[in-house]
Amino acid sequence: MKSEILHLLKENEGYLSGQQLCDRFKVSRTAVWKVMEQLKKEGYGIEAVRNKGYRLVDSPDVMSRAEIESLTRGGWAGAKVVYFEETDSTNTRAKEAGDKGCGHGTLFVAERQAAGKGRRGRGWESPAGTSIYMTLLLRPAILPAKAPQLTLLMAVAVVQGIRKVTGIGCQIKWPNDIVLHGRKVCGILTEMSTEIDYINHVVIGVGINVNQETFPEEIRDRAVSLKSEIGGGIRRSELIAAVMKSFEECYDIFLKTEDLSGMRKLYDSLLVNKDQKVRVMEPGNEYEAHALGISETGELLVRTGDGKVKSVFAGEVSVRGVYGYV
Repeated sequence: MKSEILHLLKENEGYLSGQQLCDRFKVSRTAVWKVMEQLKKEGYGIEAVRNKGYRLVDSPDVMSRAEIESLTRGGWAGAKVVYFEETDSTNTRAKEAGDKGCGHGTLFVAERQAAGKGRRGRGWESPAGTSIYMTLLLRPAILPAKAPQLTLLMAVAVVQGIRKVTGIGCQIKWPNDIVLHGRKVCGILTEMSTEIDYINHVVIGVGINVNQETFPEEIRDRAVSLKSEIGGGIRRSELIAAVMKSFEECYDIFLKTEDLSGMRKLYDSLLVNKDQKVRVMEPGNEYEAHALGISETGELLVRTGDGKVKSVFAGEVSVRGVYGYV
């Protein structure tokens, strides 16, 4: 009821009468009043006027199940939210829930992570109150070999969500980083549980640097936040909802062909590596090449020094700019 009332308050520019809410949710006036008091304690500015009702006058950067669900209503991605004030890793929690039958589209969100995960087992800085740490649980009816393409869909969704909420034009560093002015603003980590020819579930973890003002010294030269670009705070729940909406649109396009043919042109337009010289670092082999864009299955296509076009698979391969991170 709390998320539904919050949604109604946001949709309505005037006052919502207490009696209307009582009739809609079949609860007492006291129950409605208690919800309003809870929302006030969470930081919402709610005006209550006798004989008029309740009106939302201020919505701060609140992260909660009710707040996020009030913004994702009408879609399937994030329609159900599992929220943690603190957890080890939203990917870990999502995988555990997936093993227990948790539904497609459930979104796991944490205010803080104690053991955030990055690619290839690296840690992810996860302080409270400034960033987005979330994981989307999916149950796609596709072959396991196609699941890595979902990472690229999420990358597009994050860039589009950021642009919608902030106006900032980020880019993608293949395959799973979102960058702003050459520095990392978001990482994406996809994990899955599979049988030989069947996916039990896929979890896509997303960590976005939103309102940070400082970073640890060891990553300061390659990390950036959205706030540093626009100079003001960003409502994280609003950004989460925008990313979820964009992901739904990308996912629907993907399911029609079960490859990236419908997203390839858009992805390439956002690819910071495209038409750039890159260094491909494979285990035991390192070489420079010219990045051309992605294939329909998500590999990075590069032209090597001898003129041949080669497909680079994500896995254990890293791609860097010749003169730096991008």
